[in-house]
Amino acid sequence: MSGLRERKKQATREALMTAALRLALERGLQNVRVEDIAAEAGVSPRTYNNYFSSKHEAIIARHVDRVRRSVAALRARPPEEPFWEALTEAVVEPWAQGIGGPGAALDPEVLASTRMLADEPALRAEALQAVFASEDELVAAIAERTGTDPVRDLYPSLVAVAVTAVVQAAIEHWLRSDPPVPFVPLLRDALRALAAGLPVP
Repeated sequence: MSGLRERKKQATREALMTAALRLALERGLQNVRVEDIAAEAGVSPRTYNNYFSSKHEAIIARHVDRVRRSVAALRARPPEEPFWEALTEAVVEPWAQGIGGPGAALDPEVLASTRMLADEPALRAEALQAVFASEDELVAAIAERTGTDPVRDLYPSLVAVAVTAVVQAAIEHWLRSDPPVPFVPLLRDALRALAAGLPVP
């Protein structure tokens, strides 16, 4: 029963995220209210508030989820895998599921939400704040993987902040590219360049 309840909660959360993005794209972010998103998803505003505290949070939720999925992916990588290889693949994994590799069609929702994050200053600020707030989870996973202490040692925090910046830089480069370039190879190359300058201590 608990498994069914969790699946229903996740389905509601997904519906709210999708509705928030769809309405923001159709009407403009400033013209969307929480009540509109809730109605679009078929739930009450009170139910909406059980999942998200604002319309901004609902729109950026998938971006934040990618950080958490990368943390889970890093912890699941084979222990004998070199650290930077494991970290690179863990960071790429959630993006690859939505964007694809060379020749793969772009997921329109991923592209639209990514462009919105880049174009809306308030949304971008909210996204960065949320990603930095969830960064502690990445720091902890990096510390576990490298045998360092997240409180005593600088290395886990340094790597986490650097990875966050690399992802942001790759996104911005990808959105500006003309002609378009595949995102996943771009992100992987950016992370490999970072790895070349930050060897494991």
